[in-house]
Amino acid sequence: MSADLCELGFLEAADALANRETTSAELTAALLARSEQLEPALNALTWRDAEAVKAAATAADEARAAGDERPLLGVPIAIKDLLNVQGQPCTAGSNILKGYTAPYDATVIARLRAAGCVFVSRTNTDEFAMGGSTETSAYGTTRNPWDPERVPGGSSGGSAAAVAARLAPAALASDTGGSIRQPAAFCGVTGFKPTYGRVSRYGCTAFASSLDQVGPMARTVEDAAAVYQVIAGLDPHDSTTSPRPVGDCLADVRAAEDLKGVRLGLPKEYFAEGLDPEVERLTRAAVEQCRGLGAEIVDVDLPNSKYGIACYYILAPAEASANLARYDGVRYGFRAAAEELQEMYEKTRAQGFGAEVKRRVILGTYVLSSGFHDAYYLRAQKVRTLIRRDFDRAFEQCDAIVGPVTPTAAFKVGEKSADPLQMYLGDIFTVNVNLAGICGLSVPCGFTAGGLPAGLHVVGPAFEDARILTIAAAYQHATEWHRKQPKI
Repeated sequence: MSADLCELGFLEAADALANRETTSAELTAALLARSEQLEPALNALTWRDAEAVKAAATAADEARAAGDERPLLGVPIAIKDLLNVQGQPCTAGSNILKGYTAPYDATVIARLRAAGCVFVSRTNTDEFAMGGSTETSAYGTTRNPWDPERVPGGSSGGSAAAVAARLAPAALASDTGGSIRQPAAFCGVTGFKPTYGRVSRYGCTAFASSLDQVGPMARTVEDAAAVYQVIAGLDPHDSTTSPRPVGDCLADVRAAEDLKGVRLGLPKEYFAEGLDPEVERLTRAAVEQCRGLGAEIVDVDLPNSKYGIACYYILAPAEASANLARYDGVRYGFRAAAEELQEMYEKTRAQGFGAEVKRRVILGTYVLSSGFHDAYYLRAQKVRTLIRRDFDRAFEQCDAIVGPVTPTAAFKVGEKSADPLQMYLGDIFTVNVNLAGICGLSVPCGFTAGGLPAGLHVVGPAFEDARILTIAAAYQHATEWHRKQPKI
């Protein structure tokens, strides 16, 4: 089977199928063969069932032959192992969900299924999405396709690595504090975190419910917009979803040519101490490229952004401690052998959860406990409001904010795992977007001297998702960074 099929992007695959240049069976077979070849080294996937995938692809081909003209019919996509797909395992990268098989489809899965997509594989994740390197997964560390000695980022490192390594043309992922955008930057792909409430969380294994957001990872902004347009919109199963119309953002993204009339805000807080000089150079060069495309660059202030990490690591663990209380060995997943009920609870959680999950559950329980709730949790909520107001004021001066996605390029495996604080600081530019509930995107903007990718962060107001997709697309149409691929 031609390896060229693996080079097709999400929309390129859709066009090839529509034009009868290939079949879904051929396309998925090529991807499965490439996964078989590369997976031992990458460890980007937690599950793939060749027979089930081939059956789904064959069914899509038969439907197309019978006159079904759905544009995405038969197009493969990978799924982060946090989203429920009926009949597939859903482990959230944890031993505590070992043996669990999803009895239903998440809403985003149901919508992709209705569009005709084929779910080609499930991707590795930090346990319960808690991590920034995909090193906390119970199923082993995922490797960065650009340098296997380095991490792909996290928690959606498996999805980013799969897209970068051409194991799938696109992937679904989730972003609680940067878990789509950070690995996208580390792996040289596009990662889009929609506005909170734009995409249903129903069927996505919860980490922090007021912060989690499902979104796409793909090779181009156009591909990400195509996936987003399918999965976005009101869902009666999720009361936090918005009834606002999604619109046809893909048409605007495809038509994006320049940035004339666009004002881009540049926060000085994002270029402070701790930012790697090479990442800063690449980011500023990307900003100048945007200026060359006609954008007006204006200075904006985000004075409370410095409190984002502290605020996030109070609120997110607090919500995690509540959400993960359901994993007790009684209803599903792993159950430790014990003679007494209380002993079973204790052993199941002690053996089922990894160190990072335990750390966050303990921290979250502490900040919610009597005597500390007001001092920590309530105060963090107030700071969250201040952070959101900072963005509101900034967007009065600009259409979108740009800056670095991460303070460094991908770091080496094991380099930060022994120091959780250093790992947490890797989210310094991304967590505030989640705290404010707005939209953000990472688009490739260059490579370090060592050949590692970097990303440009494009951040927009709530429900202006189409705006930042269009801005990022205009930049991407004028550059070639997204066309480069790792030599693996």
